[in-house]
Amino acid sequence: MYIMKCARGGSFSKGELQRFGNIELSPSAGVLNYGQGLFEGLKAFRKEDGNILLFRPQENALRLNIGAERMCMPSPTVAQFVEAVKATVLANKRWVPPPGKGSLYIRPLLMGSGAVLGLAPAPEYTFLIYVSPVGNYFKEGVTPINLVVEHELHRATPGGTGGVKTIGNYAAVLKAQSAAKAKGYSDVLYLDCVHKKYLEEVSSCNIFVVKDNVISTPAIKGTILPGITRKSIIDVARSQGFQVEERLVAVDELLEADEVFCTGTAVVVSPVGSITYKGRRVSYGEGGFGAVSQQLYTVLTRLQMGLIEDKMNWTAELN
Repeated sequence: MYIMKCARGGSFSKGELQRFGNIELSPSAGVLNYGQGLFEGLKAFRKEDGNILLFRPQENALRLNIGAERMCMPSPTVAQFVEAVKATVLANKRWVPPPGKGSLYIRPLLMGSGAVLGLAPAPEYTFLIYVSPVGNYFKEGVTPINLVVEHELHRATPGGTGGVKTIGNYAAVLKAQSAAKAKGYSDVLYLDCVHKKYLEEVSSCNIFVVKDNVISTPAIKGTILPGITRKSIIDVARSQGFQVEERLVAVDELLEADEVFCTGTAVVVSPVGSITYKGRRVSYGEGGFGAVSQQLYTVLTRLQMGLIEDKMNWTAELN
């Protein structure tokens, strides 16, 4: 793993690679007491020629910078972030799965590691990266997910931290997610907390609704995480000739949708088989990808794996 440290008010110095293992933290560390932490997630893919591709690491770096400012944390520069990712991947290149067999998941973590007993920004910060090989998300073909709309608990509030990838956002979804899974659902779809009728996102994925070949997704307005896969799918869809709308999407629109799908680093594109809202279940498709989501999934994954020309200039190749 790769580690860099920084004092409050300073900047991150050059980091170093270390063998993966436990790290030591004070019980008073800011991240443990006040949740002052952010994380990112991205992947590396092996090409047929053996070289390795990173997918849009600069976007993760920029998102970390924005989140760090919101959480009163220093952050690595974009160049430092990208170089740290490259160094970590190259040091673990033997763990990148063969072409088409999965990817190397990369987890950057920024946290207030310094001791602080009173409520305040931590005096010291640690940035680290570790990795793990992961298989293809869909092992036995595509299994559409079944979502339930949550209308009492909320993932984020206006003015809060829903728009940044802070660690606390994810603990907040566990109660509703656990209850949904106990009832046989795959995950939870959240609504806005003001009107309780506009779609926001799933626990860790952005959501898209397709109607008459028009693709709609909730606009980024501070309560929704600006997913990098979300952004990429929007650009791919427009390049493929689809009309894409970023706007308020009412929950009632799910009832008439042709397709619904989610996007995220892990799944890339995940088709939604059904959504249940206030006891009413609406199903989509024939048990797999719809035509639109299949097309977008194919284009984006082939681009990530270097199987088609990268006209978007999104990938970085490591020799």
